[in-house]
This record gives sequence, C-alpha cells and structure tokens, in this order.
Amino acid sequence: MSKSNGQADIGIEEQSKQQPEPELPPADMGDGFEEKARSAQAAQEPPAPPATEPAKATDELNNLRAERDKLVDRLARLQAEFDNARKRAAKENTDFRDYAVADAVRLLLPVVDTLALALKNADANPQEFKKGVELIQKQLQEALQKIGVQRVQAQGQPFDPRFHEAIEMVESSDVADNHVIEELQPGYKIKERLLRPAMVRVAKNNKSSN
Repeated sequence: MSKSNGQADIGIEEQSKQQPEPELPPADMGDGFEEKARSAQAAQEPPAPPATEPAKATDELNNLRAERDKLVDRLARLQAEFDNARKRAAKENTDFRDYAVADAVRLLLPVVDTLALALKNADANPQEFKKGVELIQKQLQEALQKIGVQRVQAQGQPFDPRFHEAIEMVESSDVADNHVIEELQPGYKIKERLLRPAMVRVAKNNKSSN
C-alpha cells in the first residue's frame, strides 16, 4: 500500500513538471501604481511657475505702454495749445500797440494841419503866425491829455528825484531850500509812469522850508 502511494506521488510530481506555470495577468493602468510613481517623482522636482504669470506680465507691459502713449500724446497736445496761445497773445499785444499808436496819431493830425497852415502864412502876417504857433501848442497839450499824458509839476515845487532831474544848485534867498527855482525843460508822465523827468535848477539856502 505504501508502494502504491509512492508511485502515486511520483506520478503527481511528473505531471506537475509537465504542466507550464500559469502566467500573471498584465498590470492594470488604473490600479494606482503608475500614478503613485509619478506623484513621488513630482514631489522631488521644484514646483513649476503658474502658466498665467508670463501672460499677466505681458498684459501689464502692454498697459504701461498704452498709458505712456496716452501721456506723450497729451503732452504734445498741451505743447501745441501753449504755442498757439503764446502766438495769439503776441499778436494781440502787437495789434494793441498798433491801434494805440493809431489813436495817438489821429489826435495829432489836427495839430499837423494847423502847423502847415501857420507856416504857409508866416511871411504874410507874422502876428498871425505867432497866434498859429500858440494854437498848435494848445492843441498838442489837449491831445496829450486825451491819451493820459500829464506835465510834471516842477516850478516852485519841492525837489523830487522821482520826477525831477537837478542840473544845478543855485544860491537863493527867495525860494525855500531844496525847492525848484527854475524849470529848464518840462517833464511828462502817463498816469504814474514817468516818460521824461523835468530838468530843473534847485535853490540852496539856509532858510527853513516853512
């Protein structure tokens, strides 16, 4: 009986040797092993920058360029407006001076006419010529007053260096000290602006100005 058992065992072993070993099925791609390997490899590598950063930087650069272009264009427009305003102001000033001179000349035209008439009759009647000159002087004074020109007060006035130009100091007991004793050439001003100082002689004495 034991012999039969031994033969049976030998037969079983021979059969097991003759049968091929079973093959393992291929690995399933969804079993998680490959994803775990990839995750481990990714953990060792440095994190990549977000894909949106280059695009964001490009947008900011484009915005800055657009803002710069707007500022440059605005500056150019302001410069053009400033140049136009400056040219317009210069033209207005030139026109104002031209018209102001024209108004002054218009006031002097009657004086010129009177002078021409006086010169025409100078030889025929010297007395009338004198009257004509006096009339011209009067017309000139009226014309100057109309354009705001006034004669500087000098004769008998205290010496004022703002409006008077002293040519000489004269010893005198008839006029108060430091007062105008004689006007050599009249001075003129337009409103408060001096056009020409009066040339005067100034008294010098020991009397009190009172």
